[in-house]
Amino acid sequence: MRYQEIKIEVDGQEATLTTYLLNNSEEIDENRTRPLVILCPGGGYRFVSEREAEPVAIQLNARGIHVAILRYTVYPAKFPTALTQLAKSLAYAREHAKEWNVRSDRILVMGFSAGGHLAASMGTLWHEPFLEEIMGIPKTNYQPNGCVLCYPVISSGEYAHRDSFHALLQDRYEELVDQMSLEKRVTEYLPPCFLWHTFEDGLVPVENTMLFTKAMSEKKVPFELHIYPKGSHGLSLANEETRSIHDKGPLPTECQTWITLLGTWINNL
Repeated sequence: MRYQEIKIEVDGQEATLTTYLLNNSEEIDENRTRPLVILCPGGGYRFVSEREAEPVAIQLNARGIHVAILRYTVYPAKFPTALTQLAKSLAYAREHAKEWNVRSDRILVMGFSAGGHLAASMGTLWHEPFLEEIMGIPKTNYQPNGCVLCYPVISSGEYAHRDSFHALLQDRYEELVDQMSLEKRVTEYLPPCFLWHTFEDGLVPVENTMLFTKAMSEKKVPFELHIYPKGSHGLSLANEETRSIHDKGPLPTECQTWITLLGTWINNL
């Protein structure tokens, strides 16, 4: 395992990219390359949830997938700081793909809740001129090859998690809130997506995911979608390892299947 902490700086704001890179073995295949997931935990753009960080990375490693956790900058940093940090992380990973034994055409972004909004922003906006101007490098350097969206914040409309948008946009809220409703930003440039949500989510309504997949369907962008009938927001792995201190009820164990389904999806891309 190669564990490394890499500083990603944007306008004086410093994020940390932490790698969980699997070692190759002469006994199996010393030249093996694997997909890499850049994982963005949730937290409403106000904090970064550790429940959605290392425990998830370890489970993806167990399925033969490299992971790098991006602990991006949150409030009072505002858009597009976190997005630029994610773009720089993608470019860094692609630059080091050979060294890290990563498939340069299988670098994905993944996010939970508001981290899902960040990952979906990368998927929908990576080709935009404003981001290429900020980055100063060809946009193909930070183009994601897939998106994994776990109970994501998507819409700034009727079903919005309003506080996430206020934390992200701040004094630019009125200017940008409609533009950051990502179901409206889906184009053919969006890579394939894997999404899961729960019907009972009372914080980020399931309609966020449904609006996004509807837009994807209209644009003929492939996706895999799983909606579980039971379960509150922020389940992470939906097991005891990632149980929130605020969650006292029984865990919806059927939701634990998402990580296995995801591993299959990534390895079949």
